[in-house]
Amino acid sequence: MKIAIMTDTNGGISKAEAESLGVFCLPMPVLIDGKDYYEDVSISVEEYIEALLSKKSVSTSMPSPMDVTDEWERIFSLGYDEIVYIPMSSGLSGSCAAATGFAEDYEGRVHVVDNKRISIAQRTSVLDAKYLAGRGKSGREIKEILERNASDYIVYLAVDTLEYFMKTGRATSAAAALVSNVLSVKPILKTTGDKFEPVTIARSIKKCEEKMLDAMRLNLDTRFKGLSGDEIVLGAATSCINKKDADKWFNAVKDAFPGFNVFYVPLSCSITTHTGPDARGMGIMRIIKRSEV
Repeated sequence: MKIAIMTDTNGGISKAEAESLGVFCLPMPVLIDGKDYYEDVSISVEEYIEALLSKKSVSTSMPSPMDVTDEWERIFSLGYDEIVYIPMSSGLSGSCAAATGFAEDYEGRVHVVDNKRISIAQRTSVLDAKYLAGRGKSGREIKEILERNASDYIVYLAVDTLEYFMKTGRATSAAAALVSNVLSVKPILKTTGDKFEPVTIARSIKKCEEKMLDAMRLNLDTRFKGLSGDEIVLGAATSCINKKDADKWFNAVKDAFPGFNVFYVPLSCSITTHTGPDARGMGIMRIIKRSEV
């Protein structure tokens, strides 16, 4: 049985990388001053950040039913028997629930995964799914495994301001209360799939970076204790305006955790809508050992 793995651009996988990985990636739509754009097709992340900085009216949008089902039909036309679709977390977007509804018309040939992942964590799910498909798992089995392991990750995010998060409703009221009476602070948030929850605050992005690295060390010593380097992967992400800042953060994460595989992806246009420019993120994701299954 030939299984296709499909995701969306919120996992930080570009069209070119998707082709090299042998997966399919649906470009997410965004609106700028009322005009539709598609990430990595008609707009880049860098161009989108420029629109944010220019104070243009920006917003996210779900893929249309036709966007989703046309891609499914295209994939089936290539000879695939089933599709495993891994969209962004249902806790952060309605696109997962919508796709689940569309899949009902495909009589079990399309399996929509709701494993509460976003960005770097979503990416690792895609790679796990690709591995499982290569090991002969069916679409249903892949969906069940990914959803069973849904909570085996944590992502931290430091933002320059909560302005964007609160505008789009993706942070909790507790996050707003954390900084409501404190000026010139940078909040640190975390998520395991639903809305972002507050962790702490810092006076600068540099201090945020230090606190996130400390939080990751604590997680490795507690929640993920005893897991080997082939069971865990670490990810870094940014919406940095300056590439040097993004590279600096990626290198800081690699230097802090030399015994682990660390990768980097830019935050997607949709995610940057909520974080704003110059956000830093990192996470720990438990993965399927490549000798297993």
